[in-house]
Amino acid sequence: MLKAQRHSYIMEKLRTDEKVLTSSLALDLNLSEDTVRRDLSELDRKKFLKKVYGGAILFEEKINETFNIHITSEEKKERIVKKALSLLVDGQVIIMSGGTTNLVFAKLIPKDLKLTIYTYSLSIAMQLSQLPNIELILIGGKMQKTAMVTIGIDVIQVLSKIRADICFIGASSINVKQGLTEIGYEVSIVKKAMIESSDKVVSMFTSNKLNTKMPHGVCELSELDTIVTELDPKDDRLKEYRKSGVRIL
Repeated sequence: MLKAQRHSYIMEKLRTDEKVLTSSLALDLNLSEDTVRRDLSELDRKKFLKKVYGGAILFEEKINETFNIHITSEEKKERIVKKALSLLVDGQVIIMSGGTTNLVFAKLIPKDLKLTIYTYSLSIAMQLSQLPNIELILIGGKMQKTAMVTIGIDVIQVLSKIRADICFIGASSINVKQGLTEIGYEVSIVKKAMIESSDKVVSMFTSNKLNTKMPHGVCELSELDTIVTELDPKDDRLKEYRKSGVRIL
């Protein structure tokens, strides 16, 4: 396969899954992992993707100051979000992680709801700032520029002092045995702190994240109260998750 064809395959995979793993690409393309790493490095230099440990994520170009981020599979994410909105009631204290599903969630929160929302995501904070009845707290810290989220000890310390009703947490990967896993170590640590500070934990994600895993653990499946996908809760792809006892919307 020519290099241009490989690059085209990688970018198409990224647009579908929002992330790629070096090992999986090597198997898909019948190449060595070293060749895949060189391809990822070249695409990273050209700003088509962001190379991270073990693979790459989609490069989220900041089109303008309002963070008009491209959202893949937006129709699926809207179906997910419309289910999750039923969990909101006036007066709740909420923690939101980053990710494009949570960004869609922020866009669709009813304007009349009165909520207190903590987030470490700059793009989500910008979206929430347009809602008049939201008390918004952006958690400050070291900025991870690729994802536009704050990380580090300052974020952990703020989270340790919060007692939230619900944490809406994004998922890079999920499976029955390992639970939620993340591609980035620092983000995985922040997400753990979010979970510890919340009475209930809800994870929203598209079904392509099911039965996948990343290098860094976030939580066991048993630590999630609810998972929300675009699938019917009785879909066969969710069979093992139903058996685990987690609520599925």
